[in-house]
Amino acid sequence: MSRKKLPDFTQGPIVKSLVTLAIPIVFANILQTAYQLVDTFWVGRLGADAVAAVSLSFPIIFLMISMGGGLAIAGTIMVSQYKGQGHLEKVDYVSAQTLFIMFFISVIVTVLGYNIAEPVMKLMGAGPDVLPQAVSYLQISFLGMIFVFGYFVFQSLMRGVGDVKTPLYIVLATVILNLLLDPLFILGWGPIPAYGVMGAAIATVGTQGVATIIGTALLFSGKYGIHIKIKNFRLDFQLMKKMIGLGLPASIEQSTRALGMAIMTFLVASFGTISVAAYGIGGRVLSFIIIPTVGLSMATSTLVGQNIGAGKIDRAEKITRKSSIISFVTLTAIGIVLFIFSSQITAAFIPDDPQVIASSSLFIKIMAFTFGFIGLQQSINGAFRGSGNTMTSMVLSIVSLWVLQFPIAYILSKHTSLGEIGIWWAFPVSNVIATLVALVWFLKGDWKHKKITEPKTAKLTEEIIAETIIEEG
Repeated sequence: MSRKKLPDFTQGPIVKSLVTLAIPIVFANILQTAYQLVDTFWVGRLGADAVAAVSLSFPIIFLMISMGGGLAIAGTIMVSQYKGQGHLEKVDYVSAQTLFIMFFISVIVTVLGYNIAEPVMKLMGAGPDVLPQAVSYLQISFLGMIFVFGYFVFQSLMRGVGDVKTPLYIVLATVILNLLLDPLFILGWGPIPAYGVMGAAIATVGTQGVATIIGTALLFSGKYGIHIKIKNFRLDFQLMKKMIGLGLPASIEQSTRALGMAIMTFLVASFGTISVAAYGIGGRVLSFIIIPTVGLSMATSTLVGQNIGAGKIDRAEKITRKSSIISFVTLTAIGIVLFIFSSQITAAFIPDDPQVIASSSLFIKIMAFTFGFIGLQQSINGAFRGSGNTMTSMVLSIVSLWVLQFPIAYILSKHTSLGEIGIWWAFPVSNVIATLVALVWFLKGDWKHKKITEPKTAKLTEEIIAETIIEEG
């Protein structure tokens, strides 16, 4: 059985490699956004209570996914470095271990999430009209967590070996399937009853289940760069310890980011409905424009990991520099466009509210010229993750959000005459400072000395010694 021949990203033009990896990742992220939009559209047909139920559930689901997501990132890092070494047996072994460990984590998250669904929804303020729908949506979502984690692992492992097109095709298929299943289970048709909000969760679990089954089958087939074998499904405590050491900081980084955005929303809410609406629009614009730079950051992680695995440290550094330049220039250009057309973009969301248009337009304009710094920071963080320095990436994220952004937003909004505009200014100020800190950290070069995989030659030497001892009696 022959494996699919994948490009060798340890040689050849760097920019071409970055673009080859980043574009499919960007499209996959856009499709994931479309996935959520389809859910929101059909749930919206049920009324405000249904939308509120899903909205209240999402932060909890995201938080739980963040807890397990770090392990998938750890798998990506190790797989990319072993792929760079050409150590395919280790690629297969780490992939199997990642899937095996993630299965147990998904079971724990499922049991925990299912049982805390109702008390958590009450704690978040779900009213009597919203509570039953929110609880049912949350519980069904947690029952399907094994599929969420399963596909997350598949996508991450494939990215580690440099195959980003196969996951893209699967995501495209699931988006189309979800487009068909959502109205079927939410509104009902023929013998299928209308499940309402719970139907959205059923459709999501169903499509994720299909994606996970296909992805796992591809991994077992051995034809797509990774060959998972049953014999590798055993508890390896030493590898588990190493993966938790890599993955836990990544999980904390994602979790604190989600928590930080929720806390920032509370601060914005203290200034009234118009400010909340303006913040919501600005946040959506920001989340959309960073999709390209997130894709480039993930591509950077893969390339840096593979080149460090191959011992090409200088090339890994060049990859990061070129990725940073591309990301900075691209997002700066996008920022200029958004600055010019901020009013028109805002009006597309809320066309009949001049106050919201004015406030959110100002928010976008204040952020616009520092979008490039966000791109630069994302590329550097991608390099840190690819080299195994997930702790560094976590610390930078926490500093950016909790040491800089939120305190600055609070001080400027509550203790100056700026009011809610102080919150808007906290974004560019924290972006610039955090990026400069990341850049200095990167230029120090400590990240290049992190060792997370043993060289292939070392393993061969151990095997030769062992064979010699046996032969010599």
